[in-house]
Amino acid sequence: MSSATTSTTPATARRGLLADPGYQAFVILRTAFTVAPIVFGLDKFADRLVDWPAYLAPWIDGLVPGSAQSAMYAVGAIEIVAGIAVAFAPRFGAWLVAAWLGGIIVDLLTIPDYYDIALRDFGLLLAAVALARLAERYHGARRQ
Repeated sequence: MSSATTSTTPATARRGLLADPGYQAFVILRTAFTVAPIVFGLDKFADRLVDWPAYLAPWIDGLVPGSAQSAMYAVGAIEIVAGIAVAFAPRFGAWLVAAWLGGIIVDLLTIPDYYDIALRDFGLLLAAVALARLAERYHGARRQ
């Protein structure tokens, strides 16, 4: 006599999760918000991609000690930490990135001719919030 039981193996559950569009969106956003802040944070020290100090509003430059480039070193360090936070603790890290992007948006809105970049960063802020919400579901579920 045999009993017909249905059980889900870890491999089957994982395949199901990988097929879930919501989980796919979580992985895409988590990867992007891990890699981008780290790359752009590192570039604050190398200045290969952009002249970063040009994106610092004069009023903020007047508030922080040192030069605009010195401020960019601090910004770079914070961005690297934010990317690492998304990698290891996306439920927290995504909110950190969203808040950071909010600060960048305020900075950019006070510089003439940077409104298009502020709008782009608003879209990124919304994506970071979406990541935080997806992390509530998928990052917690992964550990159970």
